[in-house]
Amino acid sequence: MKFGSSGVRGLASELVGRPSGLYTEGFARRLRATGFQQGEVFVGRDLRDSSPAIAQDCMAALAASGFEPVDCGPIPTPALAFYALRHGGAALMVTGSHIPADRNGIKFYGPKGEIDKADEAAITSYVAELSDQYPWPPAHADRETGHEQALAAFRDRVEAILPPGALSGMRLGVYQHSTVAAGPLVEVLKSYGAEVIPVGRTEAFVPVDTEAVSQETMAKAKDWAREFKFDAVLSADADADRPLVIDENGELFRGDLIGLATALFVKADTVVTPVTSNSGISDAFGFKVVRTKVGSPFVIAGMEAARPAGGTIIGFEANGGVLLGSDCLLNGKIVSALPTRDCFLPILAVLGTMASTGKSLSALRELWKLPVCASERLENFPVETSRGLMHQLTDRDALQAFLAPFGTVIDVDVTDGLRARMASGEIVHLRPSGNAPEFRCYAEAASGDRAAAIVAIALERARDTGLADEREAVQ
Repeated sequence: MKFGSSGVRGLASELVGRPSGLYTEGFARRLRATGFQQGEVFVGRDLRDSSPAIAQDCMAALAASGFEPVDCGPIPTPALAFYALRHGGAALMVTGSHIPADRNGIKFYGPKGEIDKADEAAITSYVAELSDQYPWPPAHADRETGHEQALAAFRDRVEAILPPGALSGMRLGVYQHSTVAAGPLVEVLKSYGAEVIPVGRTEAFVPVDTEAVSQETMAKAKDWAREFKFDAVLSADADADRPLVIDENGELFRGDLIGLATALFVKADTVVTPVTSNSGISDAFGFKVVRTKVGSPFVIAGMEAARPAGGTIIGFEANGGVLLGSDCLLNGKIVSALPTRDCFLPILAVLGTMASTGKSLSALRELWKLPVCASERLENFPVETSRGLMHQLTDRDALQAFLAPFGTVIDVDVTDGLRARMASGEIVHLRPSGNAPEFRCYAEAASGDRAAAIVAIALERARDTGLADEREAVQ
């Protein structure tokens, strides 16, 4: 287990029990070291099979460490984070987000919000220090419950984003699968007057990656859009911090478009987004753009750095998750900052833009004319193989040879991975996942088919290169 781009993650079998308690104790020590000596720590979870046991382990460790765990049950991550911020407490979310069901993770929040890289390093150090001596299991301890209260507080927040009845006349599908947003999203959309039809609820956990949506998911969405004549199909990943938006034709409304729509909706002055986001997101839209490494801690740091300049600040990632870095005025009301990924604000921003402009999602896509992006990942691609491949490709000649099918490399950005701009203007971005044995490729091109083809070819070459390197190492 290790910290990646969002929390600590690993195989669920390696996290249940003492390991989850050990990381929670490391978190508790970091809280005390930074001045939060005692008080409430709000604990939530997603719906994967291992999450209830891990959440119980975390709460037991918190109680043993002198804190007051509050069990918020299955709840969207942004709702948990918002509730903790309102109460000046810390929080802990048990979720593996979009990764497979046999894996899981823990996200940590201090009383001021999501922890940063310095916090991660300190927790990792505490875990190493305690590894051989941490007692387990702790004695049983009581805990409070806060599920309904936390959901109600968050519902009040999101129901202030649009005017009453703003979505009247819209016919919307909510793909429920196994996301904790399944019920709350239906309720919120109905509260704004939309006709909402839930579809695709599952008992078994389904990992939905909004940055690399599976062909199976897209095929389902296309069928639903056709059958029910939806204006949009909405969903989220497991813990509801990343939105999934699909247009009236069953086509993906990508995360970069969601981020742009939200930035325009809140009248942002500064937008902070990772280097993987669409290159078309630029100052030309009327806001300053700051680029970071991939991962919410880097986006949050970028938003903090922008605060002295004032104005409305948002961050977003290529997966569509939006972070509100400052209070903003919406619908005549102040919506408070929430510097953690959220699926609800961007979904409402997209739908609100549709309502105010009278344009469909496909028409908005054409209006903004961003370069067309595609992304996909190699799953079960060993971390060591990823590292070896990336090390090879830091040599410019090796990178040019690897990307030869796409032409000549004219520029390389190494902010996070290798982002190569080709002489054709196309972009190929190679990057190992920060929290799973996966290797990702992002591409920009003039058409969706071309971008998807670039991704497919690049990942196939990465797989072949990785297998060849493994064979050579064995020999």
